[in-house]
Amino acid sequence: MPTASQNALFGMGNPLLDICAVVDKDFLDKYGLKTNDQILAEEKHKEMFEEIVKKFKVEYHAGGATQNSVKVAQWMIQEPHKVATFFGCIGKDKFGKILKEKAEEAHVEAHYYEQTEEPTGTCAACITGDNRSLVANLAAANCYKKEKHLDLEENWKLVEKAQVYYIAGFFLTVSLESILKVAKHASENNKIFCLNLSAPFICEFFKEALMKVMPYVDILFGNETEAATFAQERGFETEDIEEIAKKAQSLPKENKKRQRIVVFTQGKEGTVMTKGDKVETFPVLKIDQSEIVDTTGAGDAFVGGFLSQLVQDKTFEQCIRAGHYAANVIIRHAGCTFPEKPDFH
Repeated sequence: MPTASQNALFGMGNPLLDICAVVDKDFLDKYGLKTNDQILAEEKHKEMFEEIVKKFKVEYHAGGATQNSVKVAQWMIQEPHKVATFFGCIGKDKFGKILKEKAEEAHVEAHYYEQTEEPTGTCAACITGDNRSLVANLAAANCYKKEKHLDLEENWKLVEKAQVYYIAGFFLTVSLESILKVAKHASENNKIFCLNLSAPFICEFFKEALMKVMPYVDILFGNETEAATFAQERGFETEDIEEIAKKAQSLPKENKKRQRIVVFTQGKEGTVMTKGDKVETFPVLKIDQSEIVDTTGAGDAFVGGFLSQLVQDKTFEQCIRAGHYAANVIIRHAGCTFPEKPDFH
């Protein structure tokens, strides 16, 4: 029996069309890209988007971190459709149309704020070996406005219907006030608010915004690199990931009814999760190097798997298992794509 109800999971973030291509080291060097990084596009990257399409074989996928995660959660749940709701801003253009179609195919209830000033955002996923370097050109995604979308009665009703909220840290660069409105609603109503550190640059350059949201965070996600940067920026004075998780857990929290849970993934190493006053490590599923197509979306997929069980009131151990399963499936496919049905028990 499915226990997830429609609109139970709410996500808000940057809807981006992923432009995925296998590139060479010269291409990375030319644009000063690191092999496993996520950055926002600057002036010097503008030509890159045209060059990647001209020079390499590209695939287009509906992307953006939060949207990927809610899509994977919906895929794991299967029925009913529209358990996941997603808000974000797109342009009225070809790429925006593709994003709408893809959301519909994924059975996600996407309510986009559509505007004409900026084109739909894109993200170049430059793949080398089993690494991926992401360069996001937010464009329209950057134009999300609380008062023009989130505050509208019919949209806010959807927010109120949810039990679990997930926002990737990337959205801190777009609309802190939107995140805070949702986070406070979750906290005041004892619902679950989840946030992802998302990228080292978020922990570094948007730490003030991050720390404004932190008191409302019930579940904090991140990977080992983000955890290390976060610890450095907070002056935790430790490089031990379990210690970092404990310290992040004990940061001030508004809703005292729930203890914060911190979940840090480490690629092929085990996933670390705080549990009461303990920290546990859960091994990931084994995969042969030759079966990895690309790791784009693996972290998003992990969160999606996790959320799919969380929204059905499963144990945190079960959430982690589902996260590992989803990530394992995604890395066998190009971009954040998956087969028709999951095979998860």
